[in-house]
Amino acid sequence: MSWSAALAGGSLRIICGPTAAGKSAIALDLAERHGADILSADSRQIYQRFDIGTAKPTREERARVQHFGVDIIDPGERYSAARWARDADEWISECRAAGRTPLVVGGTGFYIRALVEPLADSPVFDTAQRLTIGSELEQLSTDDLRRWCVLLDPARADLGRTQLLRAIETALLSGKRLSDFHAAAPRLQPRPARFLVVDRGAGLQERIAQRIDAMFAAGWVDEVRQLSHDVASSAPAWMASGYATVRALARGEVDFDAAREKILIETRQYAKRQRTWFRHQIGGTTVTHVDASSADASRIIEEWWMQGT
Repeated sequence: MSWSAALAGGSLRIICGPTAAGKSAIALDLAERHGADILSADSRQIYQRFDIGTAKPTREERARVQHFGVDIIDPGERYSAARWARDADEWISECRAAGRTPLVVGGTGFYIRALVEPLADSPVFDTAQRLTIGSELEQLSTDDLRRWCVLLDPARADLGRTQLLRAIETALLSGKRLSDFHAAAPRLQPRPARFLVVDRGAGLQERIAQRIDAMFAAGWVDEVRQLSHDVASSAPAWMASGYATVRALARGEVDFDAAREKILIETRQYAKRQRTWFRHQIGGTTVTHVDASSADASRIIEEWWMQGT
């Protein structure tokens, strides 16, 4: 699909915000009532079989509304924001060709930015070199990777683990920052978009705890045990939030209470980073904010949807 064709459909509707804020429920309701298809902008839901811990839409929800961007690659495959944006262009084209409205939903800000402000492709390196460096970097905690990235490519040090790994890898293998590669590359015209940023304020903390408890009740530990049989320990899918800790729980290396608390802290920290990203990376008159638990949430959401129609 040409970029001019991507722009022709008018402003793209995007629902974003921190994890557990209620984005998916809002999107599902809007999609059913207004004839939309959902494009998942979630860097964890792309992996097949990693279901419970990534809060994927259920089979029933996916039967009600077409979802793109879910279960699209093998757990061992790497996937970039630039690749997701290219795939999303095709999904958008498919939606519009069918007479439906594309609705982007997710909390992976870098995916969303790559869609509305296209980035250059990352440089390509020798596979053997990548594997050698990657096997070493995978042993480091996310905090250690962030400290490395502050030294090697500080402009990308506030991103998620996958992006940190790619930035460090690029700097080590090329001697040049990935942010410099992107800055030097020609950019396509930004895609017009309207954002609905969903948050719960102070109530988000409890929502996160409730979601984690629901994941454990749904069989998260059993899911991880099954995955551990045939998914390599180095597979990128294991970097999804909470999975490393649940693996340790499944192996008996930590008890349930310690594992739950660790995941709770990590998820709250992740939500804080998401809030910071969306606060600083998107803004202006095309952004509407809503607390999904507020009394006037339904009115705000519907008004946002109807803007420009």
